[in-house]
Amino acid sequence: MLPISVIYEPIQKDMAEVEESLRGTGGDDFLWMAEPLRYVVESGGKRIRPAVTLLVGKFYRCDHERLITLAAAVELFHTGTLVQDDAIDKSAMRRGKPTVNSLWGEGAAVLLGDYLFAKASELACSTGSLRVMSSFAETLKHLSSGELRQFVSAYDWRMEQQEYYKQIESKTASLFSVASRSAAILGEAPGEEEEAFRTYGHNLGMAFQIVDDILDFVGEEEELGKPVGNDLLQGTITLPAILLVEQRQGKPAIREMVQKKGDKVAVERVIDMIRSSDIIQECYRIADEFCAQARLALEGLPQNAYRKSLFDLTRFVIERRK
Repeated sequence: MLPISVIYEPIQKDMAEVEESLRGTGGDDFLWMAEPLRYVVESGGKRIRPAVTLLVGKFYRCDHERLITLAAAVELFHTGTLVQDDAIDKSAMRRGKPTVNSLWGEGAAVLLGDYLFAKASELACSTGSLRVMSSFAETLKHLSSGELRQFVSAYDWRMEQQEYYKQIESKTASLFSVASRSAAILGEAPGEEEEAFRTYGHNLGMAFQIVDDILDFVGEEEELGKPVGNDLLQGTITLPAILLVEQRQGKPAIREMVQKKGDKVAVERVIDMIRSSDIIQECYRIADEFCAQARLALEGLPQNAYRKSLFDLTRFVIERRK
């Protein structure tokens, strides 16, 4: 697998500036927030979303400072979703570290998530682009819709694939889409190119979430930074479980797991059934189809180092293990 550092080479200096911008996001408004805010901002991660923003922006003559600001806004937006997701799911670990809610409480985590959304919106507004601001507002609506969909469908073993795709489109793909499209907007890209980058981000995000859901079944806890099967324990039914229900022998196991909410033995039985079937391969095939659509969206765009990195990201998303 091509290392992420190699993929980011064309924007290495820009990524360093984004990191500096993120570290400068202090809790000056509320001093009590400074410590948890610094904790989540410095927790690391692959920074794929701001990288996509930078790579797309480099296709055009974007004002450098505005592009860095936009990339930082995208990452703060994403960080806010993680903090609130952990609070809603009562997750104890994220990226191998205790979550904000486990250290400072669920109330503080929800408020911190709101603060991060507000900061991200503030940065988006500072770009001076009304269309970028509108895109961020629309994305927040989609994210909220995705959270509501996931909440009301918890432990619903009858969920169908199309409903699952709607969920991950709202919760994950919408953020990848705004990361790519907003940079194209900032660069005043022609309409067809703006749409191409929106399509790229959407499909990359869909694949990213499907692989995330695959790793919840086959990953290693040390690499994932959270327990294997965590989604099932929380009642979140994802693509591997949906495909298992479609197999006659899998339905009773899923139904039993739902009836015994939070029962680790029932969850482990479902995980074993999925691992011993061809479901994981099928999930990867579906994820790869989305990546193929992302690559297709790049055709017709100028051949340069930034396009190559965007192309390589579609491979990285499929091959990653955490």
